[in-house]
Amino acid sequence: MLAKPFRIGDGQRRDHHRRGAPGTREEIETTLRRISGADVRVTAVKTATRFTDNARQADRYRRGRVLLAGDAAHVHSPFGGQGLNLGLLDAVNLGWKLAAVVCDRMPESLLDSYTEERHPIAARVLANTRAQVALMRPDVMTDALREIVADLVSLDEGTRYFGEMISGIRIRYDLGSDHPSAGRLSGNFALGDDCAETTLFDQMEDGRAVLVDATDGAASAIAARWDILVRCVPRRGGASLLIRPDACIAWAADDADTTGLDAALTRWFGPATQ
Repeated sequence: MLAKPFRIGDGQRRDHHRRGAPGTREEIETTLRRISGADVRVTAVKTATRFTDNARQADRYRRGRVLLAGDAAHVHSPFGGQGLNLGLLDAVNLGWKLAAVVCDRMPESLLDSYTEERHPIAARVLANTRAQVALMRPDVMTDALREIVADLVSLDEGTRYFGEMISGIRIRYDLGSDHPSAGRLSGNFALGDDCAETTLFDQMEDGRAVLVDATDGAASAIAARWDILVRCVPRRGGASLLIRPDACIAWAADDADTTGLDAALTRWFGPATQ
């Protein structure tokens, strides 16, 4: 079941000025009695914090040398615990790009892709947390809507939809490729002949990009010119993937196709190093 409306004090929308005030035992007890209709007694409170349904997002995450990430770039209600993942992925997306610019490997324009990729992701999180707040409104119309949404969540497709939305698994950056894997964040998977010892994440530990080559070496021959920045790893079967240091799949192709690989390497890692 979806949670019934539960609001402490005067309501979250009117409570912004009290965000820093500690929640008191008396306030929590009064609210629980009002919501439940029972003679609830709260004997002790170890810690209590407040949150609001405030949702805001910066128009852009970069202005010159100033870059925003995490709560500086976007704030929203904490439903689903999405804020931590959202902020960490901001940092991961920005970190390797900032390093490439600071080390003069890439032009500053690379930093503009940070806003282009991450802004739409945060906008969707703000939208779904606003929807969750809307479902908590204490009126009969929202009660009916909440029942329908609860029915949808109970379906396999509904569970998958909401689970992928809240976990962030559905993230996909628009990199201009039609391949279904391009722009998605890669999970960990086994590589090489000895699957027990080699995984994608093992190969990414030093911060280099990884080319997973299922072309019998044709893709690796192209990527070899970026040898300092890109590690090539053979793979038997499946798609070939160019995976950026933030685990984003920057290029993908099936069979022995290497079309677009050179352009993707140049786009994300600059001119060939050799």
